Amino acid sequence: MAALRYVAAMPRFAAIAPVFAVRDLDAALVHYGRLGFVTEPYPGAGYGIARRGDVVLHLVPIPDLDPLTSTSRAYLYVDDADALHAEWSMGVHGGSFVEPADTAHGFREGAHIDTDGNLLRYGSPLS
Repeated sequence: MAALRYVAAMPRFAAIAPVFAVRDLDAALVHYGRLGFVTEPYPGAGYGIARRGDVVLHLVPIPDLDPLTSTSRAYLYVDDADALHAEWSMGVHGGSFVEPADTAHGFREGAHIDTDGNLLRYGSPLS
């Protein structure tokens, strides 16, 4: 007869915080502040946090980072991709912006690549 085993419930994930490499932490904190994030250096750790609503990004300085080879990416689900693009592309200098477009998978998506090569792709469901 097989022994009964207790199987614990699977742990629930509560959130995720992508870690983006940046060449200059202070400059990255300013940049993400201009994108509407509340930013703060993590005291004594050479590390930063950028928070907007429920989205949290961790920023870690890598002084010899090559932005052309960065592979850090995050996808942000937003209410209105066009409104976010308008907010970000007006008055935010540095990096590059991709205007939102409709996709075959039912989202309107745009993107921002920061000056360190980190990609923030964002999208809202099509009506």
